[in-house]
Amino acid sequence: MLNIGDTAPDFELASHLDGDEKVKLSDLRGKNVVIAFYPLDWTPV
Repeated sequence: MLNIGDTAPDFELASHLDGDEKVKLSDLRGKNVVIAFYPLDWTPV
């Protein structure tokens, strides 16, 4: 379980711009990153 202030674990996802391109969280180290998790595809963020 993560707590507030913990470093997020590294993970990799398909790019929303090009589904064939992969983006790793660790590649974005030092940049501002916002990660939004929502339960349903039609839920506004």
